[in-house]
Amino acid sequence: MGMLTIIDTCRDDKEKIDDCLSKIDISARHLLSLVNDVLDMTKLERDTFELEHKPFNLDKVCAEAGEIVRFQAESMGLYVEEEHPDVHTVNLLGSELYLKKILLNLFSNCAKYNKPGGAIYTRLRELQRTDDTVTYEFFIRDTGIGMTQEFIDNHLFEAFVQGENAARSQYGGTGLGMSIVAQLIHKMKGTIKVESTVGEGSSFTVVLPFEIDHDPPAVETRFTQTGDLCGKRLLVVEDNELNMEIAEFMLKGAGAEVDSVFDGESAVKAYTDAAPGTYLAVLMDLMMPVMDGYAATRTIRESGRPDAKTIPIIAMSANAYAEDVQKCLDTGMNAHISKPLYKEVMLETIKRFV
Repeated sequence: MGMLTIIDTCRDDKEKIDDCLSKIDISARHLLSLVNDVLDMTKLERDTFELEHKPFNLDKVCAEAGEIVRFQAESMGLYVEEEHPDVHTVNLLGSELYLKKILLNLFSNCAKYNKPGGAIYTRLRELQRTDDTVTYEFFIRDTGIGMTQEFIDNHLFEAFVQGENAARSQYGGTGLGMSIVAQLIHKMKGTIKVESTVGEGSSFTVVLPFEIDHDPPAVETRFTQTGDLCGKRLLVVEDNELNMEIAEFMLKGAGAEVDSVFDGESAVKAYTDAAPGTYLAVLMDLMMPVMDGYAATRTIRESGRPDAKTIPIIAMSANAYAEDVQKCLDTGMNAHISKPLYKEVMLETIKRFV
């Protein structure tokens, strides 16, 4: 809000405005992180947190997490070393989403509380295997500021707590990451061990069991779409005017024609009044007045029109937990985009169905 005040006062100073916009972006992302962490903690504490039990590839999870870590670390002048030579093409059953959340929280802490020119070392190894299960050890070590044993024993996994030598204004964060990590590991029937020396660094050892997937799905081939959405017509269903403005701006910027409606009943009418094939896809909010996105999707699918079963319907929602995404797919939607909307994600999702 302070940055907006500065922008309002310095409208002719482009450099100052750009600086303020950058800081607003950082602050907004921090606030989003805080909201997500608080929601996760609430679901964990109420025991309403559902873990996925789906096929995933451990190589892919480690590669994606490693890419994020390297980018974050290198931007901070840190060196990253990874070691997992005995783990290749491992197909498992479990929660890819929350395994990645655990790893990224630990990696983020190791980067955040490191020293200039410091390093992060990661290792993945197999501890035990049967015909149907396998247990892995994820080890992460940093060369950062470290923690006292008293803090590890009594405070590390408490909500909204950071190290006694970790000023929130210097390191940022919410103080919720490690509490979420500990509870997720517990729900996944794993363990975490923490060792640290003040001034020298910390290490985290996570042990997690998984079921082996003996019938993994075919590997999805990713490809880059060329071109844009010029001449393509989309139906956007969104009851929030600000969200609608953002979606329209992004889609029209990619060349699409946009028909906008503000509730599910209007979406069904717009779809049924238009000739079959008019819309390339429907972008559907979930929580709306009159008729919600789930009911609108079912009505469209059951309308009997020639493209009723095939028109892509893509959810746009801040309800982004695994069970929320699955509910959308079970209702008949083709995909789910989490809010806040990111242009690249939205366009890539739409183009999968072009």
